[in-house]
Parts: sequence; structure tokens; C-alpha cells
Amino acid sequence: MSLLAGLRIVDLSGRLAGAYCTKLLADAGAEVIKVEPPDGDPLRRWAGAGELPSDQDGALFQYLCASKRSAVADLGGAPGRSRLKELIAEADMLVDTYIPDELDSLGMGFEVLNRVRPGLVQVSITNFGLSGPWSHRPATELTLQATCGSIGFRGLPERPPVSVGGEIGEYLGGVAAAWAGLAGWRRSERSGRGDHVDVSLLECMTGGMQGFEWMHVALMALSGLSRSVEVPSIERARDGWVGFTMVTGQQWEDFATMVGQPILAKDPELRLQLGRWPRRREVYDLIDPWLQDRSVAEIVELATLFRIPVAALGNGSTIAREDHFIKRGVLIDNPAGFSQPRPPWIMAEVSPRPLTHAPLLGEFTGRGFDDESERRSPTTPPTTDHASDSMPLSGVRIIDFTAFWAGPSSSHVLAALGADVVKVESIQRPDGMRFAGGQRPGIERWWEWSWIFHGVNVGKRSVTLDLGSHQGLELVQRLIAGADVVLENFSPRVIETFGLDWPALKAINPKLLMMRMPAFGLDGPWRDRVGFAPTMEQISGMAWMTGFQDGSPIAPRGACDPIAGHHAVFVLLAALAWRERSGCGQLIELPMIEVALNVTAVQLAEYQRFDFLAERQGNRGPQGSPQNVYACAGKDRWLALAVSNDAQWRSLCRVMDNPEWSHASELDSTKGRRAAADRIDREIDRWLAERDLVDTVNSLLAAGIPAAEVVLPPDVVVNPQLRDRKFFESVVHPLTGPGLYARPPVRFANGPETWYHRAPPTLGQHNSEILGTELGLSETELEELVQAKVIGNVPMGL
Repeated sequence: MSLLAGLRIVDLSGRLAGAYCTKLLADAGAEVIKVEPPDGDPLRRWAGAGELPSDQDGALFQYLCASKRSAVADLGGAPGRSRLKELIAEADMLVDTYIPDELDSLGMGFEVLNRVRPGLVQVSITNFGLSGPWSHRPATELTLQATCGSIGFRGLPERPPVSVGGEIGEYLGGVAAAWAGLAGWRRSERSGRGDHVDVSLLECMTGGMQGFEWMHVALMALSGLSRSVEVPSIERARDGWVGFTMVTGQQWEDFATMVGQPILAKDPELRLQLGRWPRRREVYDLIDPWLQDRSVAEIVELATLFRIPVAALGNGSTIAREDHFIKRGVLIDNPAGFSQPRPPWIMAEVSPRPLTHAPLLGEFTGRGFDDESERRSPTTPPTTDHASDSMPLSGVRIIDFTAFWAGPSSSHVLAALGADVVKVESIQRPDGMRFAGGQRPGIERWWEWSWIFHGVNVGKRSVTLDLGSHQGLELVQRLIAGADVVLENFSPRVIETFGLDWPALKAINPKLLMMRMPAFGLDGPWRDRVGFAPTMEQISGMAWMTGFQDGSPIAPRGACDPIAGHHAVFVLLAALAWRERSGCGQLIELPMIEVALNVTAVQLAEYQRFDFLAERQGNRGPQGSPQNVYACAGKDRWLALAVSNDAQWRSLCRVMDNPEWSHASELDSTKGRRAAADRIDREIDRWLAERDLVDTVNSLLAAGIPAAEVVLPPDVVVNPQLRDRKFFESVVHPLTGPGLYARPPVRFANGPETWYHRAPPTLGQHNSEILGTELGLSETELEELVQAKVIGNVPMGL
């Protein structure tokens, strides 16, 4: 029995985010019927490698749509709308990517479809959401990245700011839509009421692609930010690129020792990235000779011994050759003739769904869905209003051992969905992200001021327990005995050392779901390597696709953390649905590197199928043209522009008063414009050089052309679209006071209106509540634990 056996989905999407959403659902066992227009989903013709033969679908479509079926329906006519209703009458979920109100105008809005199928959950993925002043604004991945603050703080000051390559925002939106659909379905199953789930890509990218920098500025009392890159990050070795990730001060000291420059370790200012960036030339003068005298393999081997997160830079040509992926069986065969990563989860009790060929256009002509044996009964009206008002995860308890960003970002969403999340730390080893924010001068208990810790831990409770002590281990076992889920993202050896591996936890709680989120997996040659999100971005090809062709690859800056977190939420919601049918618990493995590989899979697929190696292109894209970031009048005033089709090109020419150079016939097609991209960029640069940024953006948008101001991350808090949709919620922290916290990037028609009812917890804040009130320890026993340093609220060793 697969995770989502019997869940039936109609896929009405026409963009990458929708296709990835339904790919995840199909991989988990749902039956997906893709409804396409007569000329097919545009993704069928997508190919970074160039034009496809007319009788072939692209590798991206083959990857995203394997194990689905295809039906054709022209919604512009009554027969097509009738066909869609026929399929929806037997479905549980509909996924669409139509612009707001478009389905309503066709007589196919949520209210109509919910009468066709009572209890239907409709997931609508749009650029800005279904409501708000910008809901109908044209946009692309590039302009959304500009608006969310991602582009504005990335790159070198002497060059334009640079976007993340590889359509990462679309994948982020796709996985958010997948978990949001399951959350809506979970609640609908209990209430009998359908739900309309509104997924905003801008909100996905604001919360997932810029690191809560608005909180950074507020909490650290900074005067502002400018673009930068990490020092060091992706550097030249003798024979290629090698990537480093220094998150902690200890890692920096070890790096300085490794490169033979102890003077760097002795300088306290250099322990943090904020201190290294202004002195980057000094740092590089000392470390470059060492790096360039050694091969990538030599550096990786030595840095691994020092437990420094390190990676050889990966791309479509390298991934299939990595020994770790080969030995773990990470890559599987797509029937179209290339390798792809398996779904990024491994389960003890559920076998993977066999991969079948992506469908030919309209090959499914049957009336409805298959698998009658798995058919769920239609939902029935609720007997009370309580079931529809409760949150999707009300009554679920999660014991959360995760730290840093990826793991906590998953439990943060789970808490927002109504779960009781108990965050377990210790005074010997608090969550390292508490120390990653630097120290604001004059602030006591400075470890409570980390902006990323705040961003991904709001809504949780905190208990401190020394798991190396008999008392601490016994207490955490009691917590686990009453839990539904245990989450952890230590290196594999850590949880095993504590005696909290799966066999031990299964003996305590047979119905438990244990999710382990190691960087590289529970086995394989890289099992015990240290890895953070930038390491995964470096290996998987994300970093390879980010930066300018004539410069260094650039780390996307943590996008892999929230992407991994969103995948964990999806998998846990699916696993909870499976447990409710089976009554059994199980071990779930979700390695961050395998999540990253699923997001970059097209690089490997196109390299194997077409011998095409995708390369970074700065701010240009693989399809439409012109696309770039251009300077306007004033200092650091940048405009992101993305022409997607010929009609938008003609509109751009009109906005520019039809200059003579734009009349060249070769510019009438996307292919011709791509060939002339350098010349077009020079002309647009000249046109924009003396123009006002805001006025020009407004003129372009009024003409239907995707354009956006490149904003710095802190500026997102005044964005009128995000403010109108109440994306930022004000929460009062006991030490730092009121702050703006990003809520999950989705809205449910059935609520909630407010997501957060707890501030991010201070260290051990809920010891008395959890250990005393809930586990029954007396005040005397609690004080004895404090004296024995089993619990506490101040980190040791400061």
C-alpha cells in the first residue's frame, strides 16, 4: 500500500510549480490525471538544450510527469468543461495554475466545482496569490526573485546583483503547494467541507530565498545591507571549483589551521561572515596560494578530516559519477532514457512507487480513475462546525531534535498547521542557529537574538535535556512515548550514540513516525560528512547555475534549507495519512542532498539525453529574451525585466518608442532575440540609464511586461501585496519585543486568519510546563535537574 493510495488528483496546471506539486503527489502513490489543452502543456516543449523534434517531449516534462496520465479538454468550449467536471466528480484534489478569476470566468470556479464534488480541495498556484493589489500583475521567476529580496543582496558590488539559476522559486512553490494540498485534504476528510488553497509564489520565495533578512536588520540594529557573497565560498583550486561552508566559529578556526594561516583564527572579527566580507581581499591574499596549489580532490579529502563542510562543485555532468550516489542507489532509470534521482524519501514500511513513462498527449480517454479497491468514500457533511475549524494537525505532537535551518523550517510549518512541537535542546548543545546571528552590543542573553532562529522556531515550545545523562535520556523517552512524530537532523552517529535510533524508539512507541534528515543519508561513503545547505547547493548544481558566465559560481544562499524543510512537511503529512490507515509507525529518511538533486534533476536529464551541459547565465534565462537586470538612474537602482513571448516584445518596443534598432526582422522571434541578446542588452542599458526606476517599472507593467524593482531584503516588509495579504504577522518575543514573522505561504479558505500564537522560545523556556505540569516532576525534582545541569536556560561554556 503506497503512502497516498486512493488519493485522486486532477492536474490542471501549466507551469513548473504545478507539475512539481503533482509529481510529488504521484511519487507518493496518488493517482494523477493531467488535463491538458489540445496543443499540450507548454512544458512538453521546454528544452534548455534547444529546439526539440516535433514528435518528442522534453526531458523536463518526462521527469516531472512520469507516472501521470494525460487527458485533453479545451476549457474554452462546453465539451471540454464537461470533460473536466466528469473527472473532478471522482477526484479529491484539483491543482491549477490559472491567473486569478480565470476559472471563474469560464464557469469553473471553486464554488461550482465543489458542487460537482463535495469536499473537493482546490490548490491554486499563482505568482502573487488570488487576492491583493498585485494579484493580476505579470511576473516570471526573475521578477519574483527581484521582488522578494533574493537578488538584491547577492553578488559583488562591482557587478549587477544576480539571481539564483534553475527556477528554484518554482520548485519551492511546487512543494509548498503539495503539502498545503495534503493539509487541506486532511482537514476536509474530517469535516466534509471542501477547501480552496491559495499558494503565492512571491510568499514562497520571500520566506524561502532571502533568509529573513528583514529580521536581521531589525534585531541587530543594522543600518542597511548591500550585496555580497560568503568569504570563502566557491573558490578556485588547481583543477576546478571547490565549495566551503563556514557556519560556526569553530569551523572557521579549523579552516584557518588547515590552510596554514593561524593568524586568521586569532582575529575575533573574522569569525563571522559579517566581519570577513569587508576584509575579503586580506583573507584571499592569505588563502588563495594554498587553494590554487592543490587539487579539488586533495582539498575535499583534507577538509573532510577537519570536519569542515566542503564539496567539489557539481553539475549535470558530474552527479551520475559520484560514488556516494552510486552506492546508495540514488539514481533510477526514467523510461525516456536518462537517469533521475529517486523521490527523496526512504521508508521502512512503504516501497517506492514504480516509475512509469510520462504520458502521451491525451492518451487517457477513460471516464474516471482506476484502483477501485483503494477508492475512498465520498466525504460527508460535518456533524459539527468544530471539525472544519480545527487546524489540519490539531492533536499531533512532535518531538523536535532538529537544529540550524532545514529541520527547524519543517517543524515551524508543522507548528503553524496546529501541531504541538516540543523543541529539545540542551545547555551543553543548544541549537547552533542561536549563535549564528552575531552579538548585538550591550545585549544580555545575546543567543536569544538570532534572526534565523526566530524565523523558523516561532510557534514551538522549548525544553532542555542533557541526553548524555541518565535523567535526561529517561525524560526524553517519556516524551517520545506520547508523541506522534520525532524529527532529527543530526549526523547519523549522534542519535545512535544517545541510544535513540529507530529500533529503540520503535520499542518505546510502535506507532511513532521517526523522520531523520541527515545531510547525505544514513549510509554510503559520505554518511558522516558535515553538510549544510550551501554544501548541497554546491554538489547538486544549484550553485553551478548561479552567477555570471565569466565569473565564479555563487551560492544561492540557503535556498536548499527551506526547500528541504517543505519536503519534510509534505512527506510527514503523507506518512500520517498512511499511518491512519495502517495503524503502524515507521522510520523515514529524508537526506537533504537527495532533495537538492530532485530540484536540479533537469541538469542531469538533459546532459544524458542531449549531451547538453547547462551553464550559469547571470540574469538571463533559458527561454524568453530579453531577460536581465539593468541599471536605472541613481546609485544601485536596478530593474529586472523578463520578456516571455513575442507579444511582450512588441509591447516593450512600444514603451521604448519603437527605436530604429528594434525593427530588425531577426528580433521578431525569441530565437533571434536570444542570438542578439548582447546587442539588445546594450540598447536597453542606454534606454534605462537616465530613467527613473519606479516610473519605468510601472510603465512596463501597464503594458503587460513582467518587470520589477530589485529590492534589498529588508524592504519586503513594506511591499503592498504582502501587507495586504497579511503575510507578516506581529509576534511579541519576551526579550526582543514585537517582530514581523513570515507566515506559511498559503491561505486556506477555511482559515486560519492568524497562524502564530507563540513567540520563538527562549532556551528551556517551557521546562516547568513540559517536565513539571505534563510529566509530573515536582519543583524539587526540577531544581535537582538544574543543579545537575540536566536542564537549564543558559548555554554552558560562554
